[in-house]
Amino acid sequence: MDWLQVVILSVVQGLTEFLPISSSAHLILVPVLTDWDDQGLTFDVAVHLGSLLAVVLYFRHDLRRMGASWVMSLRRRSLRQGVEDPDARLAWWVLLATIPVCVGGFILHDAISVSMRSPILIGVTLIGFGLLLGYADWNKRAGRSEYQLTLRDAMLIGAAQALALIPGTSRSGITMTAALLLGMSREGAARFSFLLSIPVTALASGLEIHGALQVPREIDWQAMAAGVVLSGVSAYICIHYFIAFIKRIGMQPFVVYRIVLGLWLLWIFW
Repeated sequence: MDWLQVVILSVVQGLTEFLPISSSAHLILVPVLTDWDDQGLTFDVAVHLGSLLAVVLYFRHDLRRMGASWVMSLRRRSLRQGVEDPDARLAWWVLLATIPVCVGGFILHDAISVSMRSPILIGVTLIGFGLLLGYADWNKRAGRSEYQLTLRDAMLIGAAQALALIPGTSRSGITMTAALLLGMSREGAARFSFLLSIPVTALASGLEIHGALQVPREIDWQAMAAGVVLSGVSAYICIHYFIAFIKRIGMQPFVVYRIVLGLWLLWIFW
């Protein structure tokens, strides 16, 4: 990998991981639309770790409270008693909502990695789920925060998150869509989606690291370190400004982007 490829892929991953426009689609499309070779599994691990560090750093105060309350909840006699504390309840909902995507990833991993990386499929999913996001944002009915979610809400959002295994869907996009349809505010939907990304990204990175260790290879540590830093910085900036942006303007600019990109992909690759 040359340094231009390192910089572009790292920044693309950092920015698109948390925007509702599908990071996997963009990382697949960059090699397709350039003469670059595939960046490889090891580099993917590095840029995902950068995004993970960014979201953990951004929500560090929330995570500290949630972690302490969650540990205390384990000492209670029942789950109902354990989720009386809002921070403990939110921690439980994040963990439980992660289960569907873990099950789906385990079952569909081979099919996704082999047969679902087509630019045409990405174009269709960008448009279809983009329109659904636009509908959810346009018709948002209430303004609940992430602390007002029920177990049913969390599991429905978690089930929606499993759809993001299909390239072009966007993990953040589909979780925010489901949250908006369930009556959450834009900010609450975004914050819960970002919190949900932590266990998912940690588990996915762990699996990728395990896979990378199975095949001995020479590692460019400078490129890996640059990928972590660049993706982490761009992801942190993205999280901060995205939440402020959607509170004022909403999701419609991202919907337009998804539709335009999807139509362009269908026109080029059909």
